[in-house]
Amino acid sequence: MTTIPAERLAEVLVEVADTLVEEFDLVEFLHMVARHATSLVDVSAAGLMLAAGDGQLQVMAASDETASLLELFQIQAQQGPCLDAYRTGSQVQNVDLTTASSIWPLFAPRAAEAGYRSVYAFPLRLRTEVLGALNLFGDRVGTVPDSDLQVVQALADVATIGLLQERTIRRGEVLTEQLQAALNSRIVIEQAKGVLSQYRGVSIDEAFNLLRTHARHHHLRLGDAALAIVRDPTTLGVTGS
Repeated sequence: MTTIPAERLAEVLVEVADTLVEEFDLVEFLHMVARHATSLVDVSAAGLMLAAGDGQLQVMAASDETASLLELFQIQAQQGPCLDAYRTGSQVQNVDLTTASSIWPLFAPRAAEAGYRSVYAFPLRLRTEVLGALNLFGDRVGTVPDSDLQVVQALADVATIGLLQERTIRRGEVLTEQLQAALNSRIVIEQAKGVLSQYRGVSIDEAFNLLRTHARHHHLRLGDAALAIVRDPTTLGVTGS
């Protein structure tokens, strides 16, 4: 039996279900999945990658900046748990990063230097189709029961269904266009985080929280709110949230 309280699990499922409505914000949805993954199990951070139109993985969401940089490093090094989960369609479970240099000679030492001890990865899959992977980083080894890992895989599966629901893939090319648009939004969001960080004198993680709060308060997509801030950091979007 899972160690996750039933009430907490129900809250997560309700929020995910509420998000899967028409005109949902894909980038915000993926960040929500990453955030919930860290809240459900005993891990420190999470990151999420999706395959773009060319089949190459792209970082789409992370629970904090450290995890985001590690996800980017995986892509640059072309090795790591997310890539393995995506390529094989299978989970990567509880790998001790201090002894994983033989598996990922570049990634494992970098993740260990960042303060993580264990890593997990879950494919975003539906049957044989794999769209990406969800990565979890822990500061200890062996702290997540198998039953809780099944819950995280279920969360990843729900995210996959959200990406593949009928309104997103009425034509085969729509999904690719949607993912590319989300990737473009992600680039603008990264730019806005830097602008906010410099303008407000806060960390990158705090800047992202400011951006998300403003977008929610004003019922804006993250990408739209980010674009406004990049264009003019003195707008109400920066100071009024």
